[in-house]
Amino acid sequence: MSLHTDEILLRPLQQQDAAELLELRLRNHDFLQPFEPIRPASFLTLTGQQEQISQAQIDFERGTAYAFGVFSRESGKMIGRVALSNVARGAWQNATIGYFMDQACNGKGYTTSAVNLALRFALTDAGLHRVQAAVMPRNQASIRVLEKNRFRQEGLSLRYLQINGVWEDHLLYALTAEEWAQ
Repeated sequence: MSLHTDEILLRPLQQQDAAELLELRLRNHDFLQPFEPIRPASFLTLTGQQEQISQAQIDFERGTAYAFGVFSRESGKMIGRVALSNVARGAWQNATIGYFMDQACNGKGYTTSAVNLALRFALTDAGLHRVQAAVMPRNQASIRVLEKNRFRQEGLSLRYLQINGVWEDHLLYALTAEEWAQ
């Protein structure tokens, strides 16, 4: 299964992607760390990435999360990741979206396109009704990605997530299937 535009391809992560995912994370560690939780040192190892992919494959099969690698269609190289996590079924039919892109690929519209493809999957193939996102107010680039994908801001959650060792406020955004269809 894959989703694509002319520039990018999204597909579920596979074990053979582990080394490339590790290299992407290591190359972008300093760039991404201000926006991510502090993880154990084992996370940034080949074994750590293999474990992440194994769990992602299990979650994908169970329908509890959907993680995709983002690949350049021109080079075939992995340039990012987008994931639908915390999938809730029943009356809620909701997921949380998270994403990152190689710093060298920022400003080219790839993140906006990757989020759009993941939304299409979530609100059609996965049968979800709602996708939400949380972003720190200072992360203007991520806010622009959400706004370009028609997410609406729902409010501010104080001390919402521990990011880089600090409890950070986050703006909450959401998009429903009805809004997507308009």
